Amino acid sequence: MFNKKLLKNFDWGLLIVVLLIAIYGVIVVTSASHAIQTGSYRKVIVQSIAILIGLLSIIVICIFDYNIFAKFSTFIYILNLIGLILVLVIGKVSNGAQSWIALGPVDIQPSEFSKLALALTLANMFSKIEEIKTFKELIGPLIYVGIPFIAVMLQPDLGTGLVFVAIFLAIVYISGINTKILAQLFVLGIAMLPIGYKLLKPYQRNRLLSFLNPELDPLGTGYHVIQSKIAVGSGMLWGKGLFNGTQAKYYYLPEAWTDFIFSVVGEELGFIGALILIILYIIMLYKAWRIAYNAKDKYGMFVAVGIIAMFTFHIFENIGMTIGIMPITGIPLPFMSYGGSAMVADMMAIGLLENISMRRQKINF
Repeated sequence: MFNKKLLKNFDWGLLIVVLLIAIYGVIVVTSASHAIQTGSYRKVIVQSIAILIGLLSIIVICIFDYNIFAKFSTFIYILNLIGLILVLVIGKVSNGAQSWIALGPVDIQPSEFSKLALALTLANMFSKIEEIKTFKELIGPLIYVGIPFIAVMLQPDLGTGLVFVAIFLAIVYISGINTKILAQLFVLGIAMLPIGYKLLKPYQRNRLLSFLNPELDPLGTGYHVIQSKIAVGSGMLWGKGLFNGTQAKYYYLPEAWTDFIFSVVGEELGFIGALILIILYIIMLYKAWRIAYNAKDKYGMFVAVGIIAMFTFHIFENIGMTIGIMPITGIPLPFMSYGGSAMVADMMAIGLLENISMRRQKINF
């Protein structure tokens, strides 16, 4: 049974900040998806429904002690792999990637939930390790991450693969790993880069090159970056006004409601609008860090750190690629970009953070 005394440790501030970002996202998606001009509010409705489902998932997750996920970690890992493999077998192809499973009118993206599943299962694995003394002790966890990593790279989904790496490195670092072993891991990563580059699809390689110099192919792989930078730069301090942006409005910026939602914020709401959003993200990450710091056990701390790494990478990479300081990898901006799977998965992550916060102390009867 759920004990109401747990609610005294519920972080209402975290939930409010997340809801503010989500509402901000719905407003900007309305503009970016041309809902007013076309009269089609489908994306706005889908995003709003995803937020409601996400809120419901937070309630459900908070009912159970988060340690139950540690007990079912093997099941979660296997379920995660099944989802990623099903995508490769029966997945729907969109924008060059086979990442979605069509369930009637709804498209599910398993890779969005796989990030959370990996954080949960890796946290359980590392919570059982007292101390990492040799590199051999990392071989098991590396294989554990490597299998789903290969699965998402076959879709291909470079962005999710990099998020896996970020989650793994964050949990490894916080586990108190010896600096020499960490250095060996870093060297291994550098050595694997040429192999990883060869595994990339031609268009993914071109994206990396266009990040360094978008003008190499201004009408091809460099087009998104160039148009995005124009959008952000033209917004200046206060922006052109909500629904008055030209880059998204006149379709110069493709997929403005998903990966390049921050470009719309920059153009229509300017530096001030972008700054407000970034401040909200900083508050969210700070509150998540406090939850990780105050967690009652290693498992809770590792889960929270994995979630923080996931959000941090998404935010830094997504905003960075819209202003030309990071390569385009196609990952959404948390709670802002259009996408039901991403929204629900991110809300579930917040539910886990709230769960860890609620149970940071023992209940005195």
